[in-house]
Amino acid sequence: MHESERHRIILSAVQERPVATVVDLCSLTGASEATIRRDIATLHVQKKLRRVRGGAEAIAPPQFVGLAGRPFSVNETFNIAQKRAIARAAVDLCDEGDAIIINGGTTTFQMVHPLSARRLQVLTNSFPIAEHLLKHSRNTVLLPGGAIYREQNIILSPFDNDVTRNFYARRMFMGAQGLGPLGLMEADPLLIQAEQKLIGQADELVVLVDSSKFRNRSSLILCPLSRIHTVITDDRIEDRAAQMLEAAEIRLIVAELATTDRKGIAQEE
Repeated sequence: MHESERHRIILSAVQERPVATVVDLCSLTGASEATIRRDIATLHVQKKLRRVRGGAEAIAPPQFVGLAGRPFSVNETFNIAQKRAIARAAVDLCDEGDAIIINGGTTTFQMVHPLSARRLQVLTNSFPIAEHLLKHSRNTVLLPGGAIYREQNIILSPFDNDVTRNFYARRMFMGAQGLGPLGLMEADPLLIQAEQKLIGQADELVVLVDSSKFRNRSSLILCPLSRIHTVITDDRIEDRAAQMLEAAEIRLIVAELATTDRKGIAQEE
């Protein structure tokens, strides 16, 4: 990741929480602690943030606190080919007329393209997913009420009595910050609260994660492995991750990349 991109993520993070720790920023950027400390020092000198013990804070803290985690615009630039393949495999699980839930995220967003040829009932808390399906498909689209979090492009409601409580889905499709032996992991308590409410409205939980997510960790558990029915990932999944899913009796689908996508990855490497 380029320095300018790291700086943008760091500045976004300090606007979203009282103090962004060095550990938090390493997780968001994938950079080392030494690199993050240098970035903080540079931005402090430029008077774009304030360096504090163990991290950084905004010079003018926001009145509205956002969510922890990388912005949607940053996440969508990672592992694009894998996300497309995973999304295609996810839509293959859907039958015409199905009622489904799609949680906001950059992998689930890739479902909108193959969904354009379908007619389903779709409940989503993702503003870009809803917008695309309204413009480019004949799917029925439902949105929960709540506040729009611009960085993640999702709609979250703090209330229990919104439309989600009256929607039943055959499947819920969602991504995650990480996936490990303890279950699905996310970065923000408010996000977990909203996602747990959605999970409760679906018979099957289908998790869409590229293989890098099996190495990611977070301090917050969204749900245990026992709640997951299916995991869809790419062909770079490690054997130990596949064995973990098998031991938990989770169905594993390995998505095949399109030839053009595979060539693009080879050129990047």
